[in-house]
Amino acid sequence: MPFAQYNNTAAAFADDPVATHPTISPQSERPTLVADPVARERADQAALLRVVIATITHFFGPLASFMTRVSDPRDPEKITYSLPALLFTGLLLFLCRLGSRRQVTHLLRNGVSAANFHSLFGVEMCPHGDTLNEAFCRLSPDQMQAEVSSLAETLIRKKVLYPYRVLGRFYVVAIDGTQIYTFHTRHCPHCLTRTTRDGKTLYYHTVLEAKLVTPTGFSFSLMSEFIENPAPNPTKQDCELKAFYRLAHRLKARFPRLPILLSMDGLFAGGPTFTLCQQYGWKFMIVLKDDDLPSVNQEFAALKALMPGDKLRFRTGQQLEITQLYQWVDSITYVDSDQQQHALSVLECHETKPSAEGRQTTKFKWITNLAVAAKNVRELASDGGRIRWKIENEGFNTQKNDGFALEHAYSQNETATKVFYFLLQIAHLLFQLIERGSLLKQVFEDGCGSAKNLAYRLLEAWRNCLIDTHVQDLLTHRRFQIRFDTS
Repeated sequence: MPFAQYNNTAAAFADDPVATHPTISPQSERPTLVADPVARERADQAALLRVVIATITHFFGPLASFMTRVSDPRDPEKITYSLPALLFTGLLLFLCRLGSRRQVTHLLRNGVSAANFHSLFGVEMCPHGDTLNEAFCRLSPDQMQAEVSSLAETLIRKKVLYPYRVLGRFYVVAIDGTQIYTFHTRHCPHCLTRTTRDGKTLYYHTVLEAKLVTPTGFSFSLMSEFIENPAPNPTKQDCELKAFYRLAHRLKARFPRLPILLSMDGLFAGGPTFTLCQQYGWKFMIVLKDDDLPSVNQEFAALKALMPGDKLRFRTGQQLEITQLYQWVDSITYVDSDQQQHALSVLECHETKPSAEGRQTTKFKWITNLAVAAKNVRELASDGGRIRWKIENEGFNTQKNDGFALEHAYSQNETATKVFYFLLQIAHLLFQLIERGSLLKQVFEDGCGSAKNLAYRLLEAWRNCLIDTHVQDLLTHRRFQIRFDTS
């Protein structure tokens, strides 16, 4: 049954257990016409909270049992807050984009928020921000990583991502690294280091991400590999290439039969990557720069002039103002430094579009182990090659600059920082499902504004709307659909 069909009554309000706050229930819906602006705002908050709970429970089950596979190392007799309560608080920190543990203490521990924690987890109130830190110092980052991968696997198994496969088969996994924390003094034994021009030493941490990306803007963390030194002052520091080989091994072990197309930048264009993908049965689209793999570039330049049939011109844009010229050459033989032979294809795109100076042409070029033809060249270029920028824009940029505060160190403890990092990845995944899902659009036809505004409204909804004790069970057992725009 569609979600909207059984939400057909106005928002209900509690009689007065905690003032006159609205109760979030499966039957509550945003009224279309409410004269009282205060009542309208309360109804909107109840509707938003219902959408959030419904989306999460629809895909992953009740909130109270979320991430229950993470082991709790604490003494059960000394526990005030259950581990699901602590982890859910961490998710709220990022879903509401609070920016720091201190804001958890100031904004979530009183009033209706405390009552909601009692309703969901049977605790007196929301845990203190320092309580989160102390507990997370003792958790297993590997188990948190398993939870992140499990959420992505659930979406794959439920065929949520089927419409976004390239060539009707391959899931695009973008690989890229980003810096997450910087310190002026050593944070932990595993810090990377670099010296500035004025002679000062900076200590920093980076991470290599494998994210499932789609043309519509989804960017879900599939697996992470922290780039870190094994001990202080190593002879050679860890780097993205070393991290990629570790990440690839883990990715294949966790998703052995997943048809993957890796989308990567030119750093990874080399024999070891080609060999690894051949062993694992993966396809790839890797940026090919003019000064990389000289023999491949030279053969491509020579052969494309002799193969005029392997060319496609296409016009796109709202007024067909953009011209794309595709050229490709298949079956280029490349011999790496280990004397291993690889059969590769090169695909080049010259895109010309209007600019302030007139017409501007940009060149894109990739190397791939897929056979390129006129019938698939545009899909490979757009959804396999250029889509790599999704990990930068919808991935890292959103997490750094749109309120998730990825570059903020939520703890000084190296284990806790990783737990917070994985909670951020989970919250980002959930937020994308909520923001882009049909439930939100059914209730708020005009939208909720920017993502930051939606996060703020979610915070206010959590602080002002009481959650009915039966709401999760009812939403879990109700049958409804959540659709996403596939255009």
